Amino acid sequence: MGPLTEIKSQPRDKYFLHLVDSIISQQLSGKASATILSRFQKLFPDQEITPEKILELNDQTIRDVGISFGKISYLKDLSVKILDGSIEIKKLAKMSDQDVIDHLVKVKGIGRWTAEMFLMFTLGRKDVYSLGDLGLTNGIKKLYQIENPTKEQILKITDKWSPYRSFGSLVL
Repeated sequence: MGPLTEIKSQPRDKYFLHLVDSIISQQLSGKASATILSRFQKLFPDQEITPEKILELNDQTIRDVGISFGKISYLKDLSVKILDGSIEIKKLAKMSDQDVIDHLVKVKGIGRWTAEMFLMFTLGRKDVYSLGDLGLTNGIKKLYQIENPTKEQILKITDKWSPYRSFGSLVL
């Protein structure tokens, strides 16, 4: 890995696709999620995934490409909430980190960790550390030689990294 000099935000028109990918990828290896996402994209004309088109698909059709019924309900909940305005996807970039988290966790299947990854990797926020990320906790354990760090210890450590916690997270 080269020097970490920048965390780039993604284009606003890709936010929905990033959330769809996050839902599909939950608890899967990178290879499995890439395979399933590729199959899923083939269900759409021109591979353009939209909330409207997801809602038009039969659940069994989606299931047949390898997506669980639970994740199907999450994808449809996300789609409904975007279409009815409960999730204002175009406004996410202008929201505070906490507002983005509060906004996204309204969707079934999107928890705090997923929202924090969205902040970091989609919105390009530079000061994000996810207390719920086991890999980051393991990195703290190893780097700071703390067997079972408490939330308070982790916050004390990562507060020193502010306003660049995302970079510290990537290094861990």
